[in-house]
Amino acid sequence: MNPNKTLWEKGDFTKLAETMRTSGTALVSKLGVTKGLKVLDLGCGDGTTALPAARLGADVLGVDIARNLVEAGNRRVKEEGLTNIAFQEGDATDLQGLEDQQFDMAVTIFGAMFAPKPQEVANELVRVTRPGGKIVMGNWIPGDATLVAQILKTCSAYTPPPPEGFISPMLWGVESHVTERFGNAGVAKEDISFEKATFEFEIDESPSDFLDRFKNYYGPTMNAFEAAEKNGKAEELRQELDALFTSQNKSGSNDKTLIPATFLKVTVERR
Repeated sequence: MNPNKTLWEKGDFTKLAETMRTSGTALVSKLGVTKGLKVLDLGCGDGTTALPAARLGADVLGVDIARNLVEAGNRRVKEEGLTNIAFQEGDATDLQGLEDQQFDMAVTIFGAMFAPKPQEVANELVRVTRPGGKIVMGNWIPGDATLVAQILKTCSAYTPPPPEGFISPMLWGVESHVTERFGNAGVAKEDISFEKATFEFEIDESPSDFLDRFKNYYGPTMNAFEAAEKNGKAEELRQELDALFTSQNKSGSNDKTLIPATFLKVTVERR
């Protein structure tokens, strides 16, 4: 079994995606998506950015390694009655069945960054995007003070060291690494641009209840709690994360959660 597939099928990311809908729609609204544009959403989850692109009239294919998320995305498509979008299983490091230069735009927001072979991801994104098109990535930033980077940093302290040869997904949040990877895929440095942007998690429940969604449904956090439990440190991890979630809540209420998280937005222009 592919360990990356196992990780993302372990929980139920839809429980987190429910808190990301507004920001996903806002992000897509700024990408220049138009009717008839052929869009690939890679690492699409259940459609946080894929469905907004389809609502704008694009022809969208969502690809994710997790079968449960693909099934959830297709259910959402059916519920909305959309006919210009579909979801299918696939590996970001090897997009079998997708033709060269098939898409006008390839989007991956906190998705393909978690695939284990980053150079292959860059190669595939470039391969399937036509000249004149563009690639847009949203990547969490290592060491950033906001929520997700701090969750992953905290959890890493409670889990066993990664296997030899492991490449941290957070390196996708470092401009020099992004430039090198797309450069190796044939993209000129001047065709890659960066900006820091904000994604908000928003839900009508307390920060502590929101933390439970990460604890119970987000693969990396689930693994951290399992490891911490074995070492008798689960409550310590819980308290550390609870303090993080509470301190970053900007809603002004103990019963609502609004947490902004900074990410690196990468835009690659295909020539």
